[in-house]
Amino acid sequence: MLLATFKLCAGSSYRHMRNMKGLRQQAVIAIGQELNRRALGGPNPSTWISQVRRRSSLLGSRLEETLYSDQELAYLQQGEEAMQKALGILSNQEGWKKESQQDNGDKVMSKVVPDLGKVFRLEVVVDQPMERLYEELVERMEAMGEWNPNVKEIKVLQKIGKDTFITHEMAAEAAGNLVGPRDFVSVRCAKRRGSTCVLAGMATDFGNMPEQKGVIRAEHGPTCMVLHPLAGSPSKTKLTWLLSIDLKGWLPKSIINQVLSQTQVDFANHLRKRLESRPASEARC
Repeated sequence: MLLATFKLCAGSSYRHMRNMKGLRQQAVIAIGQELNRRALGGPNPSTWISQVRRRSSLLGSRLEETLYSDQELAYLQQGEEAMQKALGILSNQEGWKKESQQDNGDKVMSKVVPDLGKVFRLEVVVDQPMERLYEELVERMEAMGEWNPNVKEIKVLQKIGKDTFITHEMAAEAAGNLVGPRDFVSVRCAKRRGSTCVLAGMATDFGNMPEQKGVIRAEHGPTCMVLHPLAGSPSKTKLTWLLSIDLKGWLPKSIINQVLSQTQVDFANHLRKRLESRPASEARC
């Protein structure tokens, strides 16, 4: 059985069989199952089984990479790049200036970043556990238009792996219709690092979603939301949102800055209302 399984795996490396994703997956799974069965057959696994198990694990990780097309790998890399750049901006505490602060403590700051221009940083505390925010912002991403008036629609165009998405977002008009219809095509990724969750994204190209007539294709720069339990109050969540957007078209900087700053304040208010109106048990349905 084990010999036949190795032959199956080896066969998947031939050129005419490389695109048979299911075959590669079955081969790796079969090897692992067979090795575990043999190992359990005696009191101590033999040395060669232990060695092969380690090698099959390495083989599995390498084959996992081949399950993606070159374009999908490029999207994965782009999502990771967006996350690293955005976190790099947030980690630099110098140069931030206060734009506004609400009575409830919500605060918006800004700074000018080389090659990006002015970026905005929202810091709020939400009286909900982090899992609840993750559920609404990631798992129910396409429902954002139901509760955020600044968003008409978000649609997931493609999912790559467990945590990377290509999305199309239609934004609502803003500033008394001075800012006309905009849309965004972005690569987004969501990753957990210990007790912290990072949602990051940036503009990308997607062949099946060309620019639309009458709508300006704006671009997200590297942007991210960082979620983590509030120190000393794990039932509450600290949310930090880095916003970097090029709205394109001709717009005075004063209007752009006002719109983006207010967008963050509005987002926090609408998110709270959404979380309060949809208990966790209902949201999971």
